[in-house]
Amino acid sequence: MKDLGELHHFLGMEVQRIGDDLFLSQHQYMIDILNRAGMADCKPVSTPVDCNPKLSTDGFPVQDATDFRSHAGALQYLTFTRSDIAYAVQQICLYMHDPREPHLTALKRILRYICGTLHMGLVLRPSSSAELVVYSDADWAGCLETRKSTSGFAVFLGDNLVSWSSKRQNTVSRSSAEAEYRAVANAVAEVSWLRQLLHELHAPLRRAVLVYCDNISTVYMTANPVQHQRTKHIEIDLHFVRDRVAAGDVRVLHVPTTSQYADIFTKGLPTTIFDEFRSSLNVCGATDRTAGAC
Repeated sequence: MKDLGELHHFLGMEVQRIGDDLFLSQHQYMIDILNRAGMADCKPVSTPVDCNPKLSTDGFPVQDATDFRSHAGALQYLTFTRSDIAYAVQQICLYMHDPREPHLTALKRILRYICGTLHMGLVLRPSSSAELVVYSDADWAGCLETRKSTSGFAVFLGDNLVSWSSKRQNTVSRSSAEAEYRAVANAVAEVSWLRQLLHELHAPLRRAVLVYCDNISTVYMTANPVQHQRTKHIEIDLHFVRDRVAAGDVRVLHVPTTSQYADIFTKGLPTTIFDEFRSSLNVCGATDRTAGAC
């Protein structure tokens, strides 16, 4: 065993200590992606995805599908420190098997956003709290072609973002409550794994994990033991979440949409809301952090 000193680089990630905080970034990796795409001098944009358009299979095929897949795969690795682009990257990765011109345009928009935010990364800070808090959300029937919903969650350990996801659901939901409940079930599955991991690290949680959802019907279903005909098609998720609630591992609570940080993983947002939620996810610049802006 050899002591290599303080951590500075790990798997392409740069680690910078700022006071008691750690700033994780992939600055050089982002520059390399832009250079490979020939967009090092492109015009930046304020968000990685437009609010209104949804991607579909329309449009002409791209000239070089291999190049598209290479850039999309590189952006997937970038989401390890840039959770703010998770939704946008998830959207273009849905069409890697047959990329079209609109998908290439969406990929270039992500690169333009990265060009203007090269200084940003993920901040990890000391926290007095060691509890898990989760924000779960779903964009009901967001896909215009399949009408499948997009789930997203953000898991905080104390003040630090430790896990996040943006993923299209496997089945079509017949109501917004159903889509939200499936998103909650995915979030509960993640925190169940994290609870076990913390237990194995000899840091067991002493309180129930709080899961915040902005759909009141979903919150009621997690606590109501009565089976209704309308919930038969999500019966597995229903029992799974209720078992965790009954065991005292999880509590599902309502949160206003204005404070639903997982929104950033399910849809495109206006610039002001996007900036606010991005900051809440501890994604900011190193200088912003020292100035107290993150």
